[in-house]
Amino acid sequence: MDNRRLAGMITILIGLFGIIAYLNAGNGMPVESWPLEAYLSLAASIETLTSVSTTLVYVLTVGLLFLIITRLYKTGIWAYDQMARRG
Repeated sequence: MDNRRLAGMITILIGLFGIIAYLNAGNGMPVESWPLEAYLSLAASIETLTSVSTTLVYVLTVGLLFLIITRLYKTGIWAYDQMARRG
């Protein structure tokens, strides 16, 4: 694995941790259940904002998470390229 991909993966981890921590801020749940709670809160938000079936809401939530992960990966690669050019 080259450094660009590694930077993308690190950005995914930091970004997802930040999103999960933000969605669970002030919640008294144990840290182990934070990822599931974040997924369910995103699904509940989508269901509240739209009036689609529950199954479609869960599929849309997975799609949204996929888009977030893809954007974080591309941002990490871009940031690495910007730093590598200066060095």
